[in-house]
Amino acid sequence: MELRQALALAVEHLEAADVGSPRLNAETLLIFVLGCNRAYLYAHPERELTADEQARYEEVIALRATDMPSQYITEHQEFWGLDLVVSPAVLIPRPETEHLVETVLELAREIPQPRIVDVGTGSGCVALALAYELRGAEIYGLDLSVEALEIARVNAARLQLDSRVQFLQGNILEPITDQSFIATAIAEPRSRGTPMAGRQFRDLDFVVSNPPYVGLNEGDKVQRSVFKFEPRMAVFAGENGLDVIRPLIVQAQQAVRVGGWLALEIGFTMRDTVLDLLSPTTWEQIRVVPDLQGIPRVVAARRI
Repeated sequence: MELRQALALAVEHLEAADVGSPRLNAETLLIFVLGCNRAYLYAHPERELTADEQARYEEVIALRATDMPSQYITEHQEFWGLDLVVSPAVLIPRPETEHLVETVLELAREIPQPRIVDVGTGSGCVALALAYELRGAEIYGLDLSVEALEIARVNAARLQLDSRVQFLQGNILEPITDQSFIATAIAEPRSRGTPMAGRQFRDLDFVVSNPPYVGLNEGDKVQRSVFKFEPRMAVFAGENGLDVIRPLIVQAQQAVRVGGWLALEIGFTMRDTVLDLLSPTTWEQIRVVPDLQGIPRVVAARRI
């Protein structure tokens, strides 16, 4: 079968399955199967697929027709110009989350060696983007999911950033205490060399997070592919979507130094609710950063 014929049949299959952007998906998956680029598809429409290529292409198109995201099929997603491995164990990094990275980079310009914790790191996309840009930073990525942490560590190794980011299992800002590899520096304020009691984050310049923020009562509003395939613990956070954000703000009050920052990605209806959770006696210089559509996407606040 010629390439153009296979592509046309794939588009028809995806259209019948009501998959959005069927041609883009069909081309992306054919590029994946052939190991080529998009220009090759346009330049060689008459190219005959081998039997193995055709069978593999039909297989991945069938998977996409079930609403499985193409990123989980190809096992890759680009974020901040970095090629990341992804799997159903992690949320697929979105372009909107790059606004969170941009916000932190702007705030960190005058801090030579910022200490940063990325809560709910997932694939490690935010922590690794910050490590890539902030060469002197001390960065930790926390996640409750062991499977997600495995993906994050793979990405760090592939990007040669594993010496600059530590990935730890933890519930919000509470590292699991039996991890012998937790760095002593976690419990050490920069101004003193004596560790504090317990293994808790203190004296941080930034707590950063793209937390789960969809309420269980909003499940009908998320895309089918998200609902069916992406990890629920990375998407949903209780009935109203605040089951992670609320304790994160409370814990960040103790973890962030005076003058340090909390930066969160939020849902498109959460602006006022999140602002109400930021006590004016604890947080100041609150800023709300919109995405390219003008939707409030990031909230940042400075610790008093």
